[in-house]
Amino acid sequence: MNERETRALKREVSVEHRSQNAGLDGPRRTSIDSRPPVKRYEHGSRVPGWDEPVDLTKPPATVPDPAVTAVPDELRTNIEQAMARYPDPKSASIPALHLAQRYHGWCSPEAITQVACVMRLTPAYLTSVASFYDMFSLQPKPKNDVFVCTNISCSLLGADEFFEEMSVAATGHDIGVRGFECLGACEIGPMASVNGEYVGPLNLDDARLIVEDLEAGRSVLEHKQLRNRAVADPAGRVAEWSGIDPVGQEG
Repeated sequence: MNERETRALKREVSVEHRSQNAGLDGPRRTSIDSRPPVKRYEHGSRVPGWDEPVDLTKPPATVPDPAVTAVPDELRTNIEQAMARYPDPKSASIPALHLAQRYHGWCSPEAITQVACVMRLTPAYLTSVASFYDMFSLQPKPKNDVFVCTNISCSLLGADEFFEEMSVAATGHDIGVRGFECLGACEIGPMASVNGEYVGPLNLDDARLIVEDLEAGRSVLEHKQLRNRAVADPAGRVAEWSGIDPVGQEG
């Protein structure tokens, strides 16, 4: 028996063996291509459009032309100052987006295009950054942001009840309230970030006070701001310390 005949005999034996064992766990398939399609991501975990082909008719991403892209002078100056702080100006993407959101109220397509123009980046790149971080909004949003930490430490101390109270107090005002997954200030829990200002420990009455301070344009809960808490070692405070001394450390 030559080599070709030997291979043919082995194939016949293999096919017969599969046929004999087909009833053990269902018919055996000889090719992966013959398997039925696997149902994937029916719960919607994939980003919509992930299975759509790339539209090759679209023009390639380009950096906005400064000659035709109007950028407010104030915003341009602030972005350029942010870029000057980094060896690689591209590292200023997040600070620049913050500046644009503060100026426009949200990261609108116009705002992102203006940042891209100043930084000499594509809007697509900046959109990928803005869509990754929770602090950026790609949709119009209220003027004021209240992020209530609802992670385990704050939750055990009453953050969920405060979140509900804050949501009710903010109704009818230009204030957006949302839960946030750990703001990294467990020592003042339950706490919240109000337009970036960390405040805590909070009680239910503070929800009303936060709204009143925001409406009046005052510094929010100044006596509970993290920036005003004394350092752990009183002797380590700088001479120009102007914060609020804890009881027993006055002077």
